Amino acid sequence: MAESLFVESADAKLHLRCFGPEQGSPVLLLHGAISNGRVFYSDSGKGLAPFLGEQGFRAYVLDLRGRGQSEPVIVAGASHGQLEAIRDDLPAVQRFIQGRHPSQQVHWLAHSWGGVLMASTLARFPALAETVASLVFFGSKRSIHSWSFERLLKVELVWNRLGPRWVAKHGYLPARAKKIGADDETASSLADSIAWVKKGPWRDPQDGFDYGEAAATVCWPRLWLLAGKGDKALGNPADVARFQAEMGAPGELTLLAKSTGFRRDYNHLDMLVGHDAATELFPLVSAWLSGQPSAR
Repeated sequence: MAESLFVESADAKLHLRCFGPEQGSPVLLLHGAISNGRVFYSDSGKGLAPFLGEQGFRAYVLDLRGRGQSEPVIVAGASHGQLEAIRDDLPAVQRFIQGRHPSQQVHWLAHSWGGVLMASTLARFPALAETVASLVFFGSKRSIHSWSFERLLKVELVWNRLGPRWVAKHGYLPARAKKIGADDETASSLADSIAWVKKGPWRDPQDGFDYGEAAATVCWPRLWLLAGKGDKALGNPADVARFQAEMGAPGELTLLAKSTGFRRDYNHLDMLVGHDAATELFPLVSAWLSGQPSAR
């Protein structure tokens, strides 16, 4: 049985959709840009979060502020962005989950840009890593070095050029209306992510905090990164590997490809929402969270 909980964070109310038994090992799942928590679940009970719940985990799916059922809703002039997610919201949610599981560490799992936000939070607050059992990142990259037609279309044209123009017109990025994503983004979130995607330093555009330098002080939790061979731009395997190197974190990186024994060359989204993912990837994630190796 799924339920919704809400966490207060500064001037925001954050939505958590929860699956699985309350006494289960806790897992925090975080979506990426122009998305929300529904990338991990559906009304029909499909998705990684319900699967983990059925395996006995307590899965907490977070909607970042303004996304999904979290508040305040993103409208013209909304001022929050990446900094609030990193500095305020993720630590607040972690404290909330710890309060419900006082004797347990929390597994952190993310898709795409959510992995960048999670890693940035741990770099900013190294002591918080002691409360995290492991990290699992699907297609997470911070900057894009690889070139492809998909990059030209989705990153260079839509994200870097059209995105700022839409923000100038509407006061925020209306990703749903433009049919480029499942949820909208604030002007600040878009600008900050563009700065990082363009291979800028891993430094906060708002307050100058140097995440790259701070990452060297983190005792990183057990880490597993997954990258799809068919993901040409948004989580290109080479860029995922670069992100791991930038974190300075030991861990495993699995290429989701036919050549490595999987049923398909996974792309950026079907590693979470595809039928094959549900049958061949989700069981591996459950096993890995239980302490087993990636098995690939």
